[in-house]
Amino acid sequence: RWKNWWIRGILTLAMISVFFLIIYMGSFMLMLLVLSIQVKCYHEIITIGYRVYHSYDLPWFRSLSWYFLLCVNYFFYGETVADYFATFVQRREQLQFLIRYHRFISFALYLTGFCMFVLSLVKKHYRLQFYMFAWTHVTLLITVTQSHLVIQNLFEGMIWFLVPISSVICNDITAYIFGFFFGRTPLIKLSPKKTWEGFIGGFFSTVIFGFIFSYFLAQHQYFVCPVEYNSETNRFVTECEPSELFQMKKYSVPPLLQAVLGWELVNMYPFQMHSIALSTFASLIGPFGGFFASGFKRAFKIKDFADTIPGHGGIMDRFDCQYLMATFVHVYITSFIRGPNPSKLLKQLLILQPEQQLSVYRTLKSHLLEKGVLQPPLRG
Repeated sequence: RWKNWWIRGILTLAMISVFFLIIYMGSFMLMLLVLSIQVKCYHEIITIGYRVYHSYDLPWFRSLSWYFLLCVNYFFYGETVADYFATFVQRREQLQFLIRYHRFISFALYLTGFCMFVLSLVKKHYRLQFYMFAWTHVTLLITVTQSHLVIQNLFEGMIWFLVPISSVICNDITAYIFGFFFGRTPLIKLSPKKTWEGFIGGFFSTVIFGFIFSYFLAQHQYFVCPVEYNSETNRFVTECEPSELFQMKKYSVPPLLQAVLGWELVNMYPFQMHSIALSTFASLIGPFGGFFASGFKRAFKIKDFADTIPGHGGIMDRFDCQYLMATFVHVYITSFIRGPNPSKLLKQLLILQPEQQLSVYRTLKSHLLEKGVLQPPLRG
């Protein structure tokens, strides 16, 4: 038991150190990290299906699985480039054709794979082949779609990437520690080693960690500014005037806490309040992603998805909760944070042809005159 504890502890510290190094290297390297993890998680899940059904010698199963992964990644990453880096694309003639017809090309690629699957059907394996077709698409939904949301969160500002991921990691570590030393009461049958003591200890530890970690990150433009393409310097930058979320404000302390803390006012960043919501989800709902993965592994009578990391199992074993967290963060941003973005709208207008820009200008001018925002020109 202690040997496994030491192995997990040392490798956890090593992975955290590598993670910090990649953060230092910038958003682009983080995007590559997300893509690498996505591909490895996809490989681990697809391999389980292949091991179960490989004796049936299903035609083209593995080749088509990887082909569909390529198609879906091409679609999602192309959408991201077109959405966030329109100015960059405008400067690259070779990219303009790909972006303009991106969805048609993506659909054509998928149709090719679909037709290949139909051609691979053999009479004695119809049912199994459709099982594996569904297996591939569900795996794509779990891995590729969620990793795409992770990258979109990253482009909103590195803090929206780091705080949720770090909260899940913190909850995983602290729940394990509290469960290891104090665990007595089983939490759920799917994971016999999970205890209520670990679950509760992980919750409080994660909320405190998220609150403090957010305070540190909110002070630096590098972490709070969205990733944007600077057409003047021809490079991607993370420089901006921080939004109100990342500007220090005074808050009144609730009366019940005033007696305990002795403070009436506290200085904090508004984002720290949002970090409580993120940390709460990471510690209360996030673990259900792990329970889901545990049920999946039990269904196929395996201990881990793979043996990539000693003491931890496969990459999917470590990131099963992260995918659920990514969806929540994306929904949270779109529901409570993101508003109309004049900067993104301006970039889209700059892509239009001059006559189209003039048409937009005349329409906007006419609208502002009708609302009284602009005064009609004086006639001499």
